[in-house]
Amino acid sequence: MTGAPRLSFRIDLSNGARLGPGKAQLLESIEQHGSIRAAGAAMGMSYRRAWLLADEINHMFREPSIFTRHGGKSGGGAGLTSFGETLLAACRRMDAESRKALASDLDWLTRVEAVDFVPAGQKSDDDG
Repeated sequence: MTGAPRLSFRIDLSNGARLGPGKAQLLESIEQHGSIRAAGAAMGMSYRRAWLLADEINHMFREPSIFTRHGGKSGGGAGLTSFGETLLAACRRMDAESRKALASDLDWLTRVEAVDFVPAGQKSDDDG
């Protein structure tokens, strides 16, 4: 592995839901693409997987984060509700703040990590 260690932001809510980088990315992608299908495709996931995640996000909080419009002459689509926009902004802020707060520790980890490390599941038979 080259480069700096990666930090993943995830919050385990008291209701059992988890809010992490995948759901935040889906919110961002829906905001950018205007549909769940296009958002999922941009992330390399099936429409069904994207729809299930969007539905899960909508049930994690007291208010929905994503709205949908049914098709027709003007076409369907999806977007973020006001709450969804606030949630996405909070995710971005928490991610940035956690990276900022841990920057010196991440730099230290970069300096002390072994460059020839191979995870246990990836070792060859010769590594014994």
